[in-house]
Amino acid sequence: MKITFITTGGTIDKIYFDAKSDYQIGDPQIVEILQAFNVAIEMDLVALMRKDSLEITDSDRRQIVDTVRDHPNHRFVITHGTDTMVQTALALADLGERNTVVLTGALNPARFLGSDAVFNVGCAVAACQTLENGIFIAMNGRIWDPDHVRKNRGANRFEALPDE
Repeated sequence: MKITFITTGGTIDKIYFDAKSDYQIGDPQIVEILQAFNVAIEMDLVALMRKDSLEITDSDRRQIVDTVRDHPNHRFVITHGTDTMVQTALALADLGERNTVVLTGALNPARFLGSDAVFNVGCAVAACQTLENGIFIAMNGRIWDPDHVRKNRGANRFEALPDE
């Protein structure tokens, strides 16, 4: 089973330069994460963009959708910034019938000690290998349906949407 990793940037790939929190999106950290833990899966990497998720536009989302739709593989982990991860997952909804797509990211850069990046990536890889087709979000130790989750910025975590 082969997993295609698509990177879009986000906090997982951020590099901070000074105490004022000046940052830029660096090289995709996914390869280093997987190599550091000797993950033995067949994979390929599509480094699509280096953007904070607040900068991802509808055009960028179309590019993500097109990449998944046109790729010969059908299992994907997408690293993405957390602020607009749900919107991108919803944009991919029509591709869930023939693909398993798991979006993940980090609330702290992967380069930081104690980052949630490694844990989230591990959850996403496991989910991508075991779930049936669909679009999912792997954050905070859970696999979420994008229709029923939001990022709670104040608590800095993902949580279920309140009952309507």
